[in-house]
Amino acid sequence: MTGITSRQNGALRHLARLGRERKYRRTTGEMLCEGEKMLDEALRSGAAPSVLLVRARAQDSLPDGLLERAAAAGGTLYSAPDALFELASDVETPQNVIFSCRQPDWMPESLTGCAQALLLDGVQDPGNLGTILRTAEAFALGAVVLCEGCADPFSPKVVRATMGAVFRLPCVRLPLADAIGRLRGQGMDIYATALHADSVPLGSVPLGRAAVIIGSEGRGVTPQAIEQSDRRVIIPMRGRAESLNAGVAAAIVIYEMTK
Repeated sequence: MTGITSRQNGALRHLARLGRERKYRRTTGEMLCEGEKMLDEALRSGAAPSVLLVRARAQDSLPDGLLERAAAAGGTLYSAPDALFELASDVETPQNVIFSCRQPDWMPESLTGCAQALLLDGVQDPGNLGTILRTAEAFALGAVVLCEGCADPFSPKVVRATMGAVFRLPCVRLPLADAIGRLRGQGMDIYATALHADSVPLGSVPLGRAAVIIGSEGRGVTPQAIEQSDRRVIIPMRGRAESLNAGVAAAIVIYEMTK
């Protein structure tokens, strides 16, 4: 393990840029991850770490064998004192391990044979996106498709919120019209969650072979998505709230689809 003593260290700057610059993440094809649990999830999912930075004072308190597994998977290990270690993180109180790894490369072909999917239409909040990916993976949904206007699925906040699901769940980026065409061509019904004159309760439509569109936090599903869907559905609510948080709405939809 190499000790870092300068803020100009190349590995340290690489991690810091991954956390702060979307363009740099796209250029390198890597993402920033944080925490012992996330490292274990990555290793168990076959995602090899590239650069791994450990808080120097916490090195001996890490789970037994974790760093050895990371090194065996090809990771280059570094340690740094708190003042330098914290430069690599985008949060005020980072955990004891920060590392980079390749972004999962889910191609549109991943949707072939998929029976159920969620289409995200402009979901911009990173926390919501991460929650949706985590929930979809937990309930073994076929795939999540990120359409126009969605947050970067490989930003640190999204990656943290997925709790490891980012390594396993097929998450495809496609324009909405292309995604709908591909999934409809596989015999799937397309539903948009929207309060519309002809909307029906979610539980009243067949969801065994379907894709459901979830809209953005502010404006909901776009008119284009409504026009391209087969039916409009709503989540029945007894209270006075007019809408739900996008992450919560998606979780209810996923449960109904997979129960």
